[in-house]
Amino acid sequence: MAQYERSPRPTRERSDDDKGGQRRRPMFRRKVCRFCADKSLRIDYKDLRTISSFVTERGKMTPSRITGNCAHHQRLLTTAVKRARSIALLPFTTANN
Repeated sequence: MAQYERSPRPTRERSDDDKGGQRRRPMFRRKVCRFCADKSLRIDYKDLRTISSFVTERGKMTPSRITGNCAHHQRLLTTAVKRARSIALLPFTTANN
């Protein structure tokens, strides 16, 4: 079998800024917990208007990294969604036809 010789890859000249170092993360605004910001909002399993905004249309709970909820209110919200599902106020999943 004949062996093919590989040509060396062309290298890119790097400036002083590019040499080594860590990548910079993009700047983004930290999401604020809706319940911490507005003290009048309460998490209640009977309040479907509030709870349904944290549940996707497929029935999944939206994670706190997307909604911006703090850990305390995310736990309360999870409990409220589970209670609403158990008494059939919220569906567990959507019906697939």
